[in-house]
Amino acid sequence: MTRRKKTLLRLAAKMALAMAIITVPYVLYLDFTVRTHFEGKRWELPARVYARPLELFQGMRLTPAALDAELSDLGYRRNARLDAAGQYSPGDNELRFVTRAFRFWDSAEPSRKVRVAFEGGAVHELQDFESGKTLDLVRLDPVLIGSIYPAHHEDRVLVQIGEVPPLLIKTLIAVEDRHYYRHYGVNPVSIARAMLANLRSGRAVQGGSTLTQQLVKNFYLTSERTWWRKLNEAIMALLLEAHYSKDEILEAYLNEVFLGQEGSRAIHGFSLASRFYFGQPLNELKLPQFALLVGMVRGPSYYDPRRHAERALALRSLVLDVLLDQQLITAEEARTAKAAPLGVIPRAPSGTSPYPAFMDLLRRQLKRDYKEEDLTSEGLQIFTTFDPRIQKNTEQALDARIAQLEKQYKIPAGRLEGAVVVARNDNGEVLAVAGGREARYSGFNRALDAQRPIGSLVKPAVYLTALSLPKRYTLATLLDDSPVTFNNPGGKPWAPQNYDLQNHGMVPLLGALAHSYNVSTARLGMEIGVPGVVRTMKRLGVMRDIAPFPSVLLGAVELTPIEVTQMYQTIASGGFRAPLRSIREVLTVKGEPLQRYPLSVEQVYEPAPVFLLTTALQQVVSAGTARSVIQQLPDGLTVAGKTGTTDDLRDSWFAGFSGQHLAVVWVGRDDNRPTGLSGASGALRVWGDIMGTIGADPLRLTPPASVELARVDLQTGLRAGPGCADAVELPFIEGSAPGEISPCADGGENSIERFFKRFFQAQPARSR
Repeated sequence: MTRRKKTLLRLAAKMALAMAIITVPYVLYLDFTVRTHFEGKRWELPARVYARPLELFQGMRLTPAALDAELSDLGYRRNARLDAAGQYSPGDNELRFVTRAFRFWDSAEPSRKVRVAFEGGAVHELQDFESGKTLDLVRLDPVLIGSIYPAHHEDRVLVQIGEVPPLLIKTLIAVEDRHYYRHYGVNPVSIARAMLANLRSGRAVQGGSTLTQQLVKNFYLTSERTWWRKLNEAIMALLLEAHYSKDEILEAYLNEVFLGQEGSRAIHGFSLASRFYFGQPLNELKLPQFALLVGMVRGPSYYDPRRHAERALALRSLVLDVLLDQQLITAEEARTAKAAPLGVIPRAPSGTSPYPAFMDLLRRQLKRDYKEEDLTSEGLQIFTTFDPRIQKNTEQALDARIAQLEKQYKIPAGRLEGAVVVARNDNGEVLAVAGGREARYSGFNRALDAQRPIGSLVKPAVYLTALSLPKRYTLATLLDDSPVTFNNPGGKPWAPQNYDLQNHGMVPLLGALAHSYNVSTARLGMEIGVPGVVRTMKRLGVMRDIAPFPSVLLGAVELTPIEVTQMYQTIASGGFRAPLRSIREVLTVKGEPLQRYPLSVEQVYEPAPVFLLTTALQQVVSAGTARSVIQQLPDGLTVAGKTGTTDDLRDSWFAGFSGQHLAVVWVGRDDNRPTGLSGASGALRVWGDIMGTIGADPLRLTPPASVELARVDLQTGLRAGPGCADAVELPFIEGSAPGEISPCADGGENSIERFFKRFFQAQPARSR
């Protein structure tokens, strides 16, 4: 060997060593990068927020139309064959459907074939129509009502490869990488073909990427077309295949691939794309839909089926031709699939919740237990108390009635606003929230943040304080409604006036509350002490500080609708305070229980005085200031509640409850100008529209053991003798009924409503 050759060999060896010294550490760095990302937390997953699952049982108040709407919201498709989950078929006063399997916090529900028969506006029969077996309870999968996103707004629904329909995988491999299971991350033939095309054009115009390389690019690299990036991509693809199985890599690809955009929200993965484009889970899609989704990998924006239907149809046909060429489908299957419509839902499910007011409440309650990064990256599954059916009725009632009130009271269009909270009496679950008349638009959430004077909504706290002193006050106790002036130390004298500007002499406590008399209420409040009334409000659930000024007795305290709801929940539940809640359960992304939100109930009042108060609040509706709402309610629906009006008719309130539902309504103007609406003429109208449509149960009061009934003469407040004209039967806490017999004349009428009609018939018809 010549000296020259030896020199060249030594030089080549040194260069090879130098290259190794440089290359090996770099490859090791790439290997560390590949393994760290792939084995660690691959994605920041948004939290998913679900409504309450609809639970069907015999006797449940539900109409076929309401169930049809719920199934439609869930993305169920009408199909008389009922050959797959997520399908339903309506019939004559019945509805058949195939439920989807779903894993709840307490159990996994299998798919069922269900027949629901209706009678009289209720579920009459539940049956498995395949086996004929009667079903006690059917729980539907819950409606997805929103998500809480990470900062980069990537959205995906993770799916395991075993859950992916085999036809989708075959289609993807046939179109994108037919040699996927035979190469080691790169395909030399494809690369050579791409290099030739690039050399001819003088720039990178074509790729020979395998599915593994595409995943590497999406996971680790940018989309720039340079030789250096392609080299890194090839090395990392080889490393990825060296460490992980084909199925592991394919599963990651199925969840990572970009398939669409909605505003700032990026749609990743086939599982989310199936819902985004077709409104169905991935396992319910068919061949034409798989072909379209796989084709869109090449260019989701260019082939967007909502904006470019013709392009999408042509693309789908090309994919079907590939499947036919590879003998993965038959010619008949290809023809049928090509003839099928695109089947894309007209409007993509919004990434932002259509229920911003409820989501606002939810996030505030979640932040007590979770960090923001947990909510936006861990893929939590949050099951809430939200009822889509009640929310829809609430939104429609609020907007329609406010528009009608604007016309009736000549208020400029768009100036009148409102807020509503609907909850369950017994457990404080919040079912619906409307933060304004345009409830689907986020903005100022009046239900949670509008602090407004509550007017006469405070009066139940005054009367409950008194009725808790049965030796001094009962429903029959006579109160003085004559003019009075109270001296405020260091302030102006306070002379309360009634809404009708009239005084009514001595009136029974029951009537003073039913007709919302200010003067007698103020006198009563001063007798029992303002601090005692404030303590009652605290016990009922009002958390904010309240200065014990006399004006508090008539509602000069500012609360939000959600705070009023908490206060009235305690009354509606018989003295058992349950903190309002929007969350039932929280699960991890794998379906494991993470946080339980058990029912928390505290008895803050004995049942007896609350029972007496509720009896009086029933009279507010049946014979008092809210009696006009009766015509809006279904026959037989008994309710209780209280109107509220503030000075100069600026705020209109009503808080009321049926046997199961509590609703609080506020109507007013954001600029605090007068509306001309009292509680009865404004908020009560909205409340009646809501309560009349949500399937409310009647309020049926059961007297506690410590309550007894006695006939009394409300003119005198004494026990009625035989034949007293105004004798009525009232509840009393044991031992508190009057013992003295009234010297009343013969008569015999014993209806509270009739008494009120006679006793107050001379009073003006204006109502609060």
